[in-house]
Amino acid sequence: AKWVVRVFLPDAQSVAVLRDKKQVLQLDLIHKAGFFEGTTKEKQLPDTQYQLLVKYADGTEERINDPYTRLPIISEYDLYLWGQGTHYQIYEKLGSHPLTVDGVEGYHFAVWAPSATRVSVVGEFNFWDGRRHQMRVLGGSGIWELFIPNLPTDTLYKFEIRTRTGAIILKTDPFANRTELRPNTASITTRINDYKWSDADWLVQRGKLPSNRDCRQSVYEVHLGSWRRDGSGNYLSYEELAHQLVDHCKDLGFSHIELLPVNEHPFDASWGYQVTGYYAPTSRFGRPEAFMYFVDYCHQNGIGVILDWVPAHFPKDTFALSNFDGTALFEHEDPRQGEHPDWGTKIFNYDRNEVRNFLVASAHFWLEKYHIDGIRVDAVASMLYL
Repeated sequence: AKWVVRVFLPDAQSVAVLRDKKQVLQLDLIHKAGFFEGTTKEKQLPDTQYQLLVKYADGTEERINDPYTRLPIISEYDLYLWGQGTHYQIYEKLGSHPLTVDGVEGYHFAVWAPSATRVSVVGEFNFWDGRRHQMRVLGGSGIWELFIPNLPTDTLYKFEIRTRTGAIILKTDPFANRTELRPNTASITTRINDYKWSDADWLVQRGKLPSNRDCRQSVYEVHLGSWRRDGSGNYLSYEELAHQLVDHCKDLGFSHIELLPVNEHPFDASWGYQVTGYYAPTSRFGRPEAFMYFVDYCHQNGIGVILDWVPAHFPKDTFALSNFDGTALFEHEDPRQGEHPDWGTKIFNYDRNEVRNFLVASAHFWLEKYHIDGIRVDAVASMLYL
């Protein structure tokens, strides 16, 4: 059997296939847009472990691993659960995650955009060029995915979406675990599973506590951005806030800290109640692992942490959830149901399985990944009666 190697690399002048650092095939340019193709002799490529040597007109060259040699990572069962609205750990599948495939490290990307005609991962690594890393759609699920080899942690990225009308829009990853500090809006690849927790004793003891009705609690509600700042008026870091808030709460005898929303949000004056990042702590006070330290330090000092969580509505900012794939995806299409008359925000479409899954999994995410002790659901009346 022969192998056909076909790649799309805009702006490339020539492309060759390397095997064990040796050239085994020179690809022919079959379309000036950047399509290259070549056919191997029998057994020249016994598996998919090859690289591409790409040369450009300015004399530069690079060696890359072809991202399209890897099979999809997301299983049919994952897609089934997502479609049913019951994949409560979908945050392990959608978004960006570090992954090693066939010995090659990189990041896997996946996003739900059922009405898109094309979705690409764009960022500094490909000059924000949506032609280069086009994702593949998985059947009729509306989920697009791609593994990009050799992509480092702390890489900026977004999803470039081509809508049914042909419009090109850039969107922040709805499942991003880290985002840029406002006013910038790109998502950032990160490794949230690397943090080493030291609160095992707290978690064990927490599981032995009686129900809330029988357990005495006193809760200190606080907005991190306005509680205290440094001498220059700048925000304190998560680490600084942990030390100062714990001392303050212990002195006053509080058992828990309730944080006004720490989810990423674009507008400071909203106090976090207009969320754009349901799986990312705000970068105003530091990186995700710094917020993990905040929770960890509280637990080590006998203080529980409760989060305000906002599943009732989201802002209309064009970089985020609103009209995500060119259609009303997360919100109701009918503005009578999809727009909040008082707050000027979008209302989630709770009739849609995937939207409910997105929200419920977000609550699970904070409990599992950040060891949060409780969730206070905001604007329940709005969800029930609007």
